[in-house]
Amino acid sequence: MSQSRFSNPVTELFGTRLPIVAGGLMWLADANFVAAASRAGIIGFITAASFPEPHALQAEIRRCRDLCDGGPFGVNVSMLPKLVPGEKTRDVFELIVDEGVKFVETSGRNPEEFMPLLKAAGVKVLHKVPAVRYAVKAASIGVDAVAIVGAECGGHPGLDMVGSFVNAAWAESELDIPYLIGGGVGRGSQLAAALAMGASGVVIGTRFVVAEEIWAHEDYKRRLVEAQPTDTDLCMQSVRNTVRTLRNETSAAVKALEAQNPNVTIQELLPMVAGKIGRDAYVTGDWSKGLLSAGHSLAFVDRVEPLADIVGRFETDMRQALARMAAV
Repeated sequence: MSQSRFSNPVTELFGTRLPIVAGGLMWLADANFVAAASRAGIIGFITAASFPEPHALQAEIRRCRDLCDGGPFGVNVSMLPKLVPGEKTRDVFELIVDEGVKFVETSGRNPEEFMPLLKAAGVKVLHKVPAVRYAVKAASIGVDAVAIVGAECGGHPGLDMVGSFVNAAWAESELDIPYLIGGGVGRGSQLAAALAMGASGVVIGTRFVVAEEIWAHEDYKRRLVEAQPTDTDLCMQSVRNTVRTLRNETSAAVKALEAQNPNVTIQELLPMVAGKIGRDAYVTGDWSKGLLSAGHSLAFVDRVEPLADIVGRFETDMRQALARMAAV
C-alpha cells in the first residue's frame, strides 16, 4: 500500500494523510478506536455522549491524546434538535476547549451559539448534516467544513432522504467550504467519485464498526459481516426522527407500532428504542433487540480486521479508481 500523503482541503484541515473521517459512533468511538484511526492516517472522533460524566470524558480525551502520540483526533458532540432545560452541551464544549482538543464534529442542531467559544480557542469545526440545505446554513455561520450524509447512511439520514451520489454533485454548486460525503461509503472508488464531483473527502461509520479496535462483541460484528444492504430498516419517521438500523425484532416492532398508530409519540416508543438497549447489543452480541445503526455500506463489510487494514484496502481501491479516471 502506498503511504504517500494525499493533499487536499480535508487533509490540510485535519493534518491527516488521507481525506477520510471516521465519524463518531455512539458507545463505540472510544480512545482505542480513535487512536487507531489517527495511526492509519485518518481522523476519528470520540463520542462525548458515550461519556456523560465530565471526568470520564476528560479521562478518555487524555488517554486518546497519549495513544495518538501527536496524531490528530477530535471529539464528536451530538446535540438534540432543540435546546432543552438542563442540557450540558456548553459544559462539554468548555471541557473540550480546556483540554486543548483542536477538532470537533458536531451534529444535531445548528452549532452557531458555540462558534465564538470554539473559534476563540482555535478549534476547527466539522458539522454533520442530513441535507445540502443544512450544509449551506452551517457554512454561513462559520464552520470549517461540513459532512453531508445521504439516505443510505446508518443512524439518522434526516427527512429529505436524498442519496449520497446526488448530494456529492449538488453540494459542489451550493458550497464554498470543503465538504465530505457520507452514507453508504465503504469502497475507495466511492471516495474517488466523490472527489470527482467536488467533495473533499468522505465520512465513514458502518464500514468501520467491524474494526478489531471497536470493542463491540464478536457476534455483533459477525452479523454485520453476514448482513447485506437489504438487511436494514427505516423507522421512527412518524416522530420526525428517521433512523436506519439493522433489521431485527425491535425495528419490526417499531415499524408495526407506527403503522398501527401514525400519531405515536416518542415517549411511547422509548421503551423499545432507548440507547441503553442498543449498547447492550454491543456488550452481549445479541443483535436481535435495539435500534442498531447500520447503513448500506454493509455491502462492503466482509471481515473483521484491524482498522489500518480496512483503511489500507480502501486506499488501494481509491488509487486504482483515480488511475482509471486519469486514463479516460
